[in-house]
Amino acid sequence: MQITVYRSSKKDGLYVYVAPGTELAGLPAPVLKQLGEPEVALEFDLSTKQRLSNADINEVRESLENSGFYVQSTSDVEALLALASKQGIRPKK
Repeated sequence: MQITVYRSSKKDGLYVYVAPGTELAGLPAPVLKQLGEPEVALEFDLSTKQRLSNADINEVRESLENSGFYVQSTSDVEALLALASKQGIRPKK
């Protein structure tokens, strides 16, 4: 699976991994707000990786398969994502 990783212009250390076919505009509002003007940090084939340096690869894969995105950041953003998940907010494809 070829994924794109975006870096936040608003919050240092915030990265959003996006699965193919997932549009940034469809991400939950709390994520978009923290992302600001995203810039592509890198692109890679997740299926060729056995581990990632700053994220649990199994969590990344599961999140990409279930919701189309994964957020790597501090706990405050993760709390916002948990809330969005509970409310059933999913990105548009």
